[in-house]
Amino acid sequence: MYADNSKKRYKVMTRKSTINRTTQFVLILFGIWPNISCVMFCRIFWAVTIAIVLLCHYLYFWTYYHSNDMFDLMDCFSSFLGFFKLMIKCIFFWLNQRLFGEILTMMAEDWSDCAKSDIEMHEAVNKAKMSNRIANSIITLHTVVPLVYGIGVILANVDVTDRSIKPPHIYKAEVPFTINTQSTYKVVLIVEWIHLIMSSWGLGILNALLLILILHIGGQINILHCWLTELMSKENKCNSITIKLRKIIQKHQKIIYFTKNIESLYTFIAFIQFGSNIVMICLIGFLIITALGNPDAAEKIVRAFSYYCVTNVEAFIFCYAGEYLINKSKAIGLAAYNIAWYELEPEYCRILLFIILRSQKQLKLTVGKMTDLSLQCFARIMNSAGSYLSVLLAMQ
Repeated sequence: MYADNSKKRYKVMTRKSTINRTTQFVLILFGIWPNISCVMFCRIFWAVTIAIVLLCHYLYFWTYYHSNDMFDLMDCFSSFLGFFKLMIKCIFFWLNQRLFGEILTMMAEDWSDCAKSDIEMHEAVNKAKMSNRIANSIITLHTVVPLVYGIGVILANVDVTDRSIKPPHIYKAEVPFTINTQSTYKVVLIVEWIHLIMSSWGLGILNALLLILILHIGGQINILHCWLTELMSKENKCNSITIKLRKIIQKHQKIIYFTKNIESLYTFIAFIQFGSNIVMICLIGFLIITALGNPDAAEKIVRAFSYYCVTNVEAFIFCYAGEYLINKSKAIGLAAYNIAWYELEPEYCRILLFIILRSQKQLKLTVGKMTDLSLQCFARIMNSAGSYLSVLLAMQ
């Protein structure tokens, strides 16, 4: 029994961050993780490659603008928005590396403080395990979707020497060079496929990172609840309650400051996400509906539906993170009110009252400082996308 407890405690102590290795690896890959030696190489690589992909999308759209195949044009525009969104997110993280580094430092300090108590460490580890499952699930989803999206093109038997047909690419793009041989064509497809998968990882992990950070806040709020509950215990009555109240106030202030940093880091990203997701959900829904009845409807619907699911998941992640944070912040005031505050001295009651009053100003995430992220916001996104889809179908 003692040996089993020792092993469990050893596993707990070896975990020192809410961010798992998969998330850290992808952040390093995109030059976002601070204090890495290859940061400039990673940033130049992604800036150049995404710019090239966006240029190829633009060339395709310009070349086939007068085409009657609306599905291909909408498909091109949807993938263009996806890459453009990734570029904006990466640039914003690169410009705010100091702020992100400060967030990571605060997380490390929280883990260091939790090491002093088994209960607090248990809470931190539980949130870390949940974050690990979320990150792995999202990275799996963002691997499967581009695999499904491009597998049909990879396996298709296309003769590039036949000038009467246009060789398809993984995404609708016009490459600025001529492909003359079958081997060159396959190499180009594989490079496009790998780049698409890695780009999908970047989009997924940056969304998962928001959930990880919010779950970390949730764990710290749970620890604050525990401290408030233990405030009226016999041990605290024997000792000075002032020390415990000081710790509670400092923890509450740190949670508020941590949330403001996340809000500063993600509010502009949420604005880009909010606008692009409405357009993408609308366009991809239009693609699915217009594909019905076509000879190759099954292939088109599979490609579009997988992308449609990822786009909806992205919107839901942001809105759920905001809803989770709002509900957690409400619980701070309730926890402070539910303790036996009437047994405290008047000076301590006044301090507790300030905690309750401050908790009434909810912690929240916003979309460009304009509206709060919540499940109601997700419902508005879906309603707006549905309205624009109806307009497109009416214009068809």
